[in-house]
Amino acid sequence: MRDLRKGECLWSEWGGEGLDRSSGIVFFTEDHVDVEHEVVRRALASALQRDGSAVSLGDGYRLIDDARVEHGYAGYVDGDITLAVCDEYGETREGDEVDEVVEVTWVIF
Repeated sequence: MRDLRKGECLWSEWGGEGLDRSSGIVFFTEDHVDVEHEVVRRALASALQRDGSAVSLGDGYRLIDDARVEHGYAGYVDGDITLAVCDEYGETREGDEVDEVVEVTWVIF
């Protein structure tokens, strides 16, 4: 049966290139979203719970409150299967060009 909850598939754990992950877990979604919007917060808290990073939705909300939010751009380089951080023009820090620039919101825990 299909899950019809709004925002349920909005967030994923970042597995891409070019973002400093030294601070811990990073979740992302395509587009520049407002993490203060209730549907967005609920979807992220739920993703954190399903991932095992939070033991409950309440714990997920607390993690979100302490997280850092960044907006930027990413894309796939030469058909890679993982996203790479780039600037708004599609250039990565290494000087590669992405196939298509996508707006991204990262939440760093």
